[in-house]
Amino acid sequence: MQTLPEAPIDIVYLWVDGQDARWRAKRRQALQNLSDPCSVAIAPFGNVEGRFRDNDELRYSLRALERFFPEHGHVYIVTDGQAPAWLQRSERLTVVDHLELIPAQALPTFDSGNIESYIHRIPGLSERYFYLNDDVFFGAPVNVDDWFWPGGFYVAWSDEPEVLGEKLREDATSLENASRLSHQWLSLKAAAPTLHRPMTPLYEKVARTFAHSPRPMLKSVLFELEHEAPELFEGVRSTVFRRWDKPTIVSDFALRWALAHDMARVKDYEHSYISTGARGHSAELEQLGLDFGVLDFFCINDTTDDARAEDPRLKKVQTMLQRMLPLPSQFERVAQTALPLAELQLSS
Repeated sequence: MQTLPEAPIDIVYLWVDGQDARWRAKRRQALQNLSDPCSVAIAPFGNVEGRFRDNDELRYSLRALERFFPEHGHVYIVTDGQAPAWLQRSERLTVVDHLELIPAQALPTFDSGNIESYIHRIPGLSERYFYLNDDVFFGAPVNVDDWFWPGGFYVAWSDEPEVLGEKLREDATSLENASRLSHQWLSLKAAAPTLHRPMTPLYEKVARTFAHSPRPMLKSVLFELEHEAPELFEGVRSTVFRRWDKPTIVSDFALRWALAHDMARVKDYEHSYISTGARGHSAELEQLGLDFGVLDFFCINDTTDDARAEDPRLKKVQTMLQRMLPLPSQFERVAQTALPLAELQLSS
């Protein structure tokens, strides 16, 4: 019996225009409406400009996608009623509004961890898909077998220092605390005799966070996790801004759970992570230009926090991205006149 070819692998991005006046007013109002306990619980860097700034990363991430993975499936861009002015109408791309995925009473939310916990519910999304933040880029031709294996996918550890200690810390990043919360849940379930899917004996706690990478994922895993860990989904879906005491499903828990159940395997990739607010980022950008085409992926994380839009550090990023990826993708308009959002919301 002939085996049918697997469906193309879809792509999901989150995107926000942090300079949009209406969106900024909504963000200010949401912050004012927070109760004192929720305001205090906002994670470090959970409500800074750099978290929401659009420095044209999505444009170049799509260029990299088209250059290095042209056989990708449908592209979905999840936004809060926004769309880039340059985005071209395409039968291969759909803009998905938060209201299509998230209950209206739970909006607005400005926590990407909250938003990404819903993306597996996108109508028509393929079983295998890549999830990317817009500051993550493919950096070399994509071999699907380097990201997925039959029944599972690969994960990559970051190069960050180990996450020490078991207790949550208010001064820790949300990803550091997410790793602690994931381990707490997995440790409790590993001891439970009625566990639906037993842990593999190969799994053990690793006190590290995961790389900022294109995130290969299976849609069925997230649906299973909604059933297995509803309390974690309820926790992250209660946030307005990123909190230090709430889990991160897609960028941590789902990956550790998949490792624990032999549905994920660790793989080493050639990659680069650049923090634009760190010393030495200019030299790192130059090295990125030299390594481009060899790196499996790279991330240029906007950590300039509350810098102004004309900050030279941001301009250096744009200059390097344009140097590496000068050719427009099929998803760019020649004349950058914004289309109504409804015209961009095309089904596959």
